[in-house]
Amino acid sequence: MQPATTPENSKNPTLEIGKINRLEVVRDTDFGLVLEAADGREVLLPNVYVMEDEMPMGALIEVFVYTDSEDRPVATTKMPYAKLGEYGYFTVVDYKSYGAFVNWGLPKDLFVPLSQQKEYFHIGKKYILRVCLDQETGRLYATQKIGKYFNRDLKGCYQNRKLEMLVLAKTPLGYKVIVDNQYEGMLFENEIFEEIRVGDTKIGYIKAARKDGKLDMSLQPIGAKAKLGVAEGKVLQLLKEAGGEMPFGYKSDAEEIQKVFGVSKKNFKRALTHLIDNQEITLDENRIKLAE
Repeated sequence: MQPATTPENSKNPTLEIGKINRLEVVRDTDFGLVLEAADGREVLLPNVYVMEDEMPMGALIEVFVYTDSEDRPVATTKMPYAKLGEYGYFTVVDYKSYGAFVNWGLPKDLFVPLSQQKEYFHIGKKYILRVCLDQETGRLYATQKIGKYFNRDLKGCYQNRKLEMLVLAKTPLGYKVIVDNQYEGMLFENEIFEEIRVGDTKIGYIKAARKDGKLDMSLQPIGAKAKLGVAEGKVLQLLKEAGGEMPFGYKSDAEEIQKVFGVSKKNFKRALTHLIDNQEITLDENRIKLAE
């Protein structure tokens, strides 16, 4: 992923805490390589991350920049589970009277101030959090209070647009999801045909953009033709993985179809009919086979 503010093949205008930076290798020290942004700001890439053959003097390399235990900028080639402005599912590794610390994939754990917790955090438990930046101190922190960050301007959110989702919470209607790291959405229980849990990352499709600034989402493309194509693809893929045949047919149990193929029985039957008509599969006594 490239920083949006950095043109291709050029280095960052300045250091950006919490983001991927493209920086120039300008100096070698006993502690690691010194990297420089276009404005002359420098940051250390510690020796543990240095790959000499790939990082000669003058090279432009991509690193993640955050702050160390003394609040100094430091670079790493490791990527966190979520960057600035993104959401992740983080495990609490320590708890103090003033806040919690979560593992976000880097040597220094990410701090969650007590004021940014909606509930008491438990060590070992996982929480959906957003990575934020304290503008006064330059420190990164995480917050559980994410409602104010959702984008309610749904311009460009057209039906069937394909976007990544993070499953946020279970509700009586289904699951709340964070869409494209910026929108609030909902997956409805009666339209889910696969296992889903809080913290899962899924690919979804916009079903509808609502007037309240939220999105209705679907795990399947919208429209009969689109759903049929998905179902056909899953049948063919699983048949190939199973060696060419599977014990399924028109009369197979709906729950078993949903469990194995992740589609409704209605769409499964339509897919079988279409694949048979196209001579891609055959159906023999409740067994489907790839056509020879």
